This record gives sequence, structure tokens and C-alpha cells, in this order.
Amino acid sequence: MIPEYLQWPDNVNCAITVCDMDGVILYMNDRAKETFASHGDLIGKNLFECHSEESKAKIRHMLATGESNAYTISKNGLRKVIYQTPWRRDGKIVGMAEISMAVPEEMPHYIR
Repeated sequence: MIPEYLQWPDNVNCAITVCDMDGVILYMNDRAKETFASHGDLIGKNLFECHSEESKAKIRHMLATGESNAYTISKNGLRKVIYQTPWRRDGKIVGMAEISMAVPEEMPHYIR
């Protein structure tokens, strides 16, 4: 049984998807599952099968170099920030995590 305090990914207002080095989806939080519900259960599926060649190249580059990628999209009337970053185990890259969150069309920016 997972302690309640470790179940936070299922209780946040953003979609979180995690894959391994081969692009196999290992985890999707509840919001990610809702977002892609029309595609069925994607756990165990390969994310390379549903991405363009350009996207596949970016993902492979991140997995090879450890670099992160961030961008915004408009989808279904929402503006979203997408943040993709490799995740590591014992310092070694073992996959990638993507966090997708809806943001306001006009968002404040602060310099601190």
C-alpha cells in the first residue's frame, strides 16, 4: 500500500506521464489518463508510436543528453505548458517525465 502522502501525483491539477528509455509508458496520473482516455489504457504502450518524427527526435535527444524541453500549446480551448525532462535512478537517465498544465492565456511573469 502506497502511503497517502506519496499519492500526490493523482491529486494535482496537471497531467503527469512517465516513460522508460525505450518510450514505454510506465505511469500516468489520473489527469493524464483523463486527457488521453479516448486512446484507451496507454500504460505499457510506446509513446513513439503516437509522435511525429520531429517529436521522436527531440525525445531521443533528451534521453541521450539529459536536457529538458518546455513549450506551450493550445488544445481544446486551453493554453498549456508542457515540460519534459529526463528522470534518473542512481544518477543515470532511465526515462522521461512529462508534466502538462493548463495556464491562463495571459500569465504574469515576475523577475525575482
